[in-house]
Amino acid sequence: MIAVALLSTGTSLYAQESPEKQAAATEVWTPEPPVVTPAEKPGDAPSDAIILFDGKNLGQWVSTKDNASPAAWTVANGIITVKKGTGNIQTKKAFTDYQLHIEWKIPSHITGSGQARGNSGIFLASTGPGDEGYEIQVLDCYQNKTYVNGQTGSIYKQHIPLANACKKPGEWQVYDLVWTAPRFNDDGSLKSPARVTAFHNGVLIQNNVEVKGQTAWIGKPFYKKHGPSPIKLQDHGDPSEPISYRNIWVREL
Repeated sequence: MIAVALLSTGTSLYAQESPEKQAAATEVWTPEPPVVTPAEKPGDAPSDAIILFDGKNLGQWVSTKDNASPAAWTVANGIITVKKGTGNIQTKKAFTDYQLHIEWKIPSHITGSGQARGNSGIFLASTGPGDEGYEIQVLDCYQNKTYVNGQTGSIYKQHIPLANACKKPGEWQVYDLVWTAPRFNDDGSLKSPARVTAFHNGVLIQNNVEVKGQTAWIGKPFYKKHGPSPIKLQDHGDPSEPISYRNIWVREL
């Protein structure tokens, strides 16, 4: 009875406070979020972004052949173009969780069909020799059919995109991605899986999906313990014309 009376009294006293004081009881003032200045032009980098390609050089990238040699892809007119046979490239810096903006273009005179039509890929974490990492597919799927868990915007062989938002070959396209890296226990077992949210040309195509493991072309995806990892772009080697990239920036989360 005493506890009930105290509770009743406390509730009564709270109810006697002004609406302003009642509202203030649930207001949080600190810590304040950092101030980030947004870009004036949509798609440009905000003030806290790390610029991975500014249209001038590949100074933020290396070849994956030895993780030390300069990236050998072609830079001209503010864009990067895959140079066939030179291999994949990856960032010098390693990341954990991040927001990534990257723009890409399939050549207007593209040939081939299915997977052999402008095939490349963005590996959201490149985890070392022998392991590709976690791939979101880059491909021409404008009126070009292929298996749906390998089409543009798929988490390759894992998650089918929610929509096909491809533009015509020759037009610039945009990925805006949020990557949450996997966490591992001390013994190497998986603590929490990776997750991806992806927009393609402003259309939501992956909604916080749970990644099943590293990408495998043959067989099942798998997890193997790793830490912060570079972002990798793929020289796929298909016979069609090479694709191009521009305006690449990342925000660490």
